Amino acid sequence: MERSVVVAIREGLHARPAALFAKAAGEQPVPVRIARPGGEPVDAASILGLMTLGAGAGDEVVLSTPADGDDDRAALDALVAFLEQTEVA
Repeated sequence: MERSVVVAIREGLHARPAALFAKAAGEQPVPVRIARPGGEPVDAASILGLMTLGAGAGDEVVLSTPADGDDDRAALDALVAFLEQTEVA
């Protein structure tokens, strides 16, 4: 299962937002990968992986899970909602 989303977080996925996103991804019941369109996917729970993406505000990213079940849908919903915020707490 895949879902595309535009990063709305002002700082993009750098430093603190990347750490918080990685934590949120690690708390999901299924593994989630993230990539820039056409790019190599990385583990969404890896801060280092997120930093290598270089995803800034306004950039599109693709989130993916290995299957198409309820857990996968819920995981993507939660992470899409995170990326659609303009500020992270």
